[in-house]
Amino acid sequence: MAGSPGRLVAVVGSGPAVGVTSVTLNLAAALVQQGQDVLLLDERSGAQSSPGQREGRLVLIDAVLDQEGALSPLAAQADNVLVVLQPNAASITASYACIKRLHYAHALQRLRVLVNYATDAAEAQRILANLAHTGNRYLALTLEPAGWVRADPRLAQAQRLNLTVVEAFQTSPAAIDFRQIASDLLQWPACRSGSRTPSRPPFVAVSHEAHPLLEIH
Repeated sequence: MAGSPGRLVAVVGSGPAVGVTSVTLNLAAALVQQGQDVLLLDERSGAQSSPGQREGRLVLIDAVLDQEGALSPLAAQADNVLVVLQPNAASITASYACIKRLHYAHALQRLRVLVNYATDAAEAQRILANLAHTGNRYLALTLEPAGWVRADPRLAQAQRLNLTVVEAFQTSPAAIDFRQIASDLLQWPACRSGSRTPSRPPFVAVSHEAHPLLEIH
Protein backbone atom coordinates (compact mmCIF):
# COMPACT_ATOMS: atom_id res chain seq x y z
CA MET A 1 0.00 0.00 0.00
CA ALA A 2 1.39 3.42 -0.96
CA GLY A 3 2.52 5.47 1.99
CA SER A 4 2.79 2.45 4.25
CA PRO A 5 6.16 2.09 6.02
CA GLY A 6 6.20 -1.60 5.15
CA ARG A 7 6.34 -4.59 7.41
CA LEU A 8 9.65 -5.71 8.92
CA VAL A 9 10.51 -9.23 10.05
CA ALA A 10 13.94 -9.75 11.62
CA VAL A 11 15.33 -13.30 11.44
CA VAL A 12 18.09 -14.09 13.94
CA GLY A 13 20.12 -17.18 14.68
CA SER A 14 20.56 -18.61 18.14
CA GLY A 15 24.20 -19.23 17.21
CA PRO A 16 26.47 -19.80 14.23
CA ALA A 17 25.58 -22.40 11.59
CA VAL A 18 21.91 -22.84 12.54
CA GLY A 19 20.88 -22.00 8.98
CA VAL A 20 19.41 -18.55 9.54
CA THR A 21 20.46 -17.28 6.09
CA SER A 22 18.94 -20.36 4.43
CA VAL A 23 15.72 -19.79 6.37
CA THR A 24 15.59 -16.13 5.39
CA LEU A 25 16.26 -16.79 1.70
CA ASN A 26 13.73 -19.60 1.50
CA LEU A 27 11.04 -17.63 3.32
CA ALA A 28 11.62 -14.74 0.93
CA ALA A 29 11.27 -17.07 -2.07
CA ALA A 30 8.11 -18.64 -0.65
CA LEU A 31 6.58 -15.23 0.03
CA VAL A 32 7.33 -14.09 -3.52
CA GLN A 33 5.63 -17.23 -4.82
CA GLN A 34 2.61 -16.20 -2.74
CA GLY A 35 2.45 -12.84 -4.44
CA GLN A 36 4.25 -10.69 -1.87
CA ASP A 37 6.54 -7.78 -2.72
CA VAL A 38 9.59 -8.77 -0.65
CA LEU A 39 12.78 -6.87 0.11
CA LEU A 40 15.57 -9.01 1.54
CA LEU A 41 18.28 -7.29 3.60
CA ASP A 42 21.41 -9.21 4.60
CA GLU A 43 23.10 -7.41 7.48
CA ARG A 44 26.08 -9.75 7.17
CA SER A 45 26.93 -8.12 3.86
CA GLY A 46 26.31 -4.64 5.21
CA ALA A 47 23.17 -4.15 3.11
CA GLN A 48 21.48 -0.79 3.55
CA SER A 49 18.05 0.44 2.56
CA SER A 50 16.15 3.70 2.53
CA PRO A 51 12.64 4.20 3.93
CA GLY A 52 11.51 4.66 0.34
CA GLN A 53 12.81 1.24 -0.66
CA ARG A 54 10.95 -0.36 2.25
CA GLU A 55 7.70 1.49 1.68
CA GLY A 56 4.76 -0.82 1.19
CA ARG A 57 6.93 -3.95 1.09
CA LEU A 58 7.45 -6.96 3.30
CA VAL A 59 11.06 -6.64 4.47
CA LEU A 60 12.95 -9.70 5.68
CA ILE A 61 16.14 -8.89 7.57
CA ASP A 62 18.87 -11.50 7.93
CA ALA A 63 19.82 -9.83 11.18
CA VAL A 64 23.17 -9.66 12.94
CA LEU A 65 23.26 -9.26 16.71
CA ASP A 66 25.91 -7.11 18.35
CA GLN A 67 28.28 -8.34 21.05
CA GLU A 68 25.62 -7.81 23.69
CA GLY A 69 22.98 -9.72 21.77
CA ALA A 70 21.03 -6.68 20.61
CA LEU A 71 19.53 -5.98 17.20
CA SER A 72 20.67 -3.27 14.81
CA PRO A 73 18.66 -0.01 14.86
CA LEU A 74 16.68 -1.11 11.79
CA ALA A 75 16.05 -4.68 12.96
CA ALA A 76 14.99 -3.30 16.36
CA GLN A 77 12.03 -1.71 14.56
CA ALA A 78 10.80 -5.10 13.34
CA ASP A 79 7.14 -5.96 13.65
CA ASN A 80 8.18 -9.55 14.35
CA VAL A 81 11.43 -11.16 15.50
CA LEU A 82 11.99 -14.79 14.50
CA VAL A 83 14.64 -16.84 16.32
CA VAL A 84 16.02 -19.88 14.47
CA LEU A 85 17.52 -22.87 16.26
CA GLN A 86 18.43 -26.47 15.62
CA PRO A 87 17.13 -29.52 17.50
CA ASN A 88 20.14 -30.19 19.71
CA ALA A 89 20.87 -29.35 23.33
CA ALA A 90 23.58 -26.76 22.60
CA SER A 91 21.41 -24.85 20.15
CA ILE A 92 18.38 -24.95 22.44
CA THR A 93 20.41 -23.54 25.33
CA ALA A 94 21.91 -20.88 23.04
CA SER A 95 18.45 -19.97 21.79
CA TYR A 96 17.24 -19.31 25.34
CA ALA A 97 20.26 -17.07 25.94
CA CYS A 98 19.56 -15.24 22.68
CA ILE A 99 15.88 -14.80 23.53
CA LYS A 100 16.68 -13.56 27.03
CA ARG A 101 19.10 -10.93 25.73
CA LEU A 102 16.67 -9.76 23.05
CA HIS A 103 13.93 -9.52 25.66
CA TYR A 104 15.96 -7.31 27.96
CA ALA A 105 17.66 -5.28 25.22
CA HIS A 106 14.44 -4.31 23.46
CA ALA A 107 11.68 -4.90 26.03
CA LEU A 108 10.23 -7.56 23.76
CA GLN A 109 7.18 -9.36 25.08
CA ARG A 110 6.62 -11.71 22.13
CA LEU A 111 8.96 -13.54 19.76
CA ARG A 112 8.59 -16.30 17.22
CA VAL A 113 10.71 -19.46 17.27
CA LEU A 114 11.49 -21.81 14.39
CA VAL A 115 13.20 -25.20 14.55
CA ASN A 116 15.45 -25.79 11.55
CA TYR A 117 16.61 -29.23 10.36
CA ALA A 118 14.02 -31.04 12.47
CA THR A 119 14.10 -34.82 12.23
CA ASP A 120 10.39 -35.13 12.94
CA ALA A 121 7.40 -33.01 13.90
CA ALA A 122 7.02 -34.48 17.39
CA GLU A 123 10.59 -33.54 18.30
CA ALA A 124 10.10 -29.99 17.03
CA GLN A 125 6.83 -29.63 18.93
CA ARG A 126 8.49 -30.73 22.17
CA ILE A 127 11.27 -28.19 21.73
CA LEU A 128 8.86 -25.36 20.97
CA ALA A 129 6.62 -26.28 23.89
CA ASN A 130 9.56 -26.44 26.33
CA LEU A 131 10.86 -23.06 25.19
CA ALA A 132 7.40 -21.50 25.41
CA HIS A 133 6.94 -22.82 28.95
CA THR A 134 10.37 -21.63 30.07
CA GLY A 135 9.98 -18.19 28.49
CA ASN A 136 6.58 -17.67 30.05
CA ARG A 137 7.58 -18.87 33.50
CA TYR A 138 10.94 -17.14 33.89
CA LEU A 139 10.69 -14.11 31.61
CA ALA A 140 6.93 -13.49 31.38
CA LEU A 141 7.61 -13.67 27.64
CA THR A 142 5.37 -15.17 24.96
CA LEU A 143 7.27 -17.43 22.58
CA GLU A 144 5.07 -18.29 19.63
CA PRO A 145 5.93 -21.34 17.51
CA ALA A 146 6.66 -20.37 13.90
CA GLY A 147 6.89 -24.02 12.90
CA TRP A 148 9.73 -26.22 11.77
CA VAL A 149 11.67 -27.14 8.66
CA ARG A 150 12.43 -30.80 8.20
CA ALA A 151 15.96 -32.02 7.59
CA ASP A 152 16.03 -32.52 3.83
CA PRO A 153 18.94 -33.45 1.52
CA ARG A 154 17.36 -31.26 -1.13
CA LEU A 155 18.46 -28.21 0.88
CA ALA A 156 22.12 -28.92 0.17
CA GLN A 157 21.38 -29.79 -3.45
CA ALA A 158 19.58 -26.49 -3.95
CA GLN A 159 22.46 -24.61 -2.37
CA ARG A 160 24.90 -26.19 -4.83
CA LEU A 161 22.65 -24.92 -7.61
CA ASN A 162 22.73 -21.44 -6.03
CA LEU A 163 18.97 -21.60 -5.56
CA THR A 164 16.58 -21.88 -2.65
CA VAL A 165 14.95 -25.24 -2.09
CA VAL A 166 11.60 -23.48 -2.58
CA GLU A 167 12.66 -22.61 -6.14
CA ALA A 168 14.62 -25.72 -7.05
CA PHE A 169 12.60 -28.53 -5.46
CA GLN A 170 9.08 -27.28 -4.91
CA THR A 171 7.65 -30.60 -3.76
CA SER A 172 10.45 -31.43 -1.30
CA PRO A 173 9.60 -31.63 2.42
CA ALA A 174 11.61 -28.51 3.28
CA ALA A 175 9.99 -26.49 0.48
CA ILE A 176 6.55 -27.49 1.71
CA ASP A 177 7.49 -26.45 5.24
CA PHE A 178 8.84 -23.07 4.11
CA ARG A 179 5.69 -22.32 2.14
CA GLN A 180 3.54 -23.16 5.16
CA ILE A 181 5.62 -20.93 7.46
CA ALA A 182 5.51 -18.11 4.90
CA SER A 183 1.73 -18.39 4.67
CA ASP A 184 1.44 -18.30 8.46
CA LEU A 185 3.85 -15.34 8.65
CA LEU A 186 1.39 -13.21 6.71
CA GLN A 187 -1.09 -13.68 9.54
CA TRP A 188 1.27 -12.80 12.40
CA PRO A 189 0.12 -9.74 14.36
CA ALA A 190 2.55 -6.84 14.42
CA CYS A 191 4.50 -6.41 17.67
CA ARG A 192 6.82 -3.56 16.76
CA SER A 193 9.56 -3.08 19.34
CA GLY A 194 11.33 0.06 18.16
CA SER A 195 9.43 2.44 20.45
CA ARG A 196 10.11 0.45 23.59
CA THR A 197 12.93 1.06 26.01
CA PRO A 198 15.18 -1.65 27.43
CA SER A 199 14.14 -2.94 30.84
CA ARG A 200 17.70 -4.00 31.74
CA PRO A 201 21.17 -3.70 30.23
CA PRO A 202 21.28 -5.67 26.95
CA PHE A 203 23.79 -8.29 28.08
CA VAL A 204 22.33 -10.74 30.57
CA ALA A 205 24.27 -13.86 31.44
CA VAL A 206 22.23 -17.03 31.42
CA SER A 207 22.48 -19.13 34.52
CA HIS A 208 21.73 -22.83 34.23
CA GLU A 209 20.24 -22.59 37.69
CA ALA A 210 17.75 -19.94 36.62
CA HIS A 211 15.65 -22.31 34.53
CA PRO A 212 15.25 -26.04 34.00
CA LEU A 213 17.29 -27.79 31.34
CA LEU A 214 15.48 -27.73 28.04
CA GLU A 215 15.03 -31.34 27.09
CA ILE A 216 14.51 -32.41 23.50
CA HIS A 217 13.16 -35.84 24.36
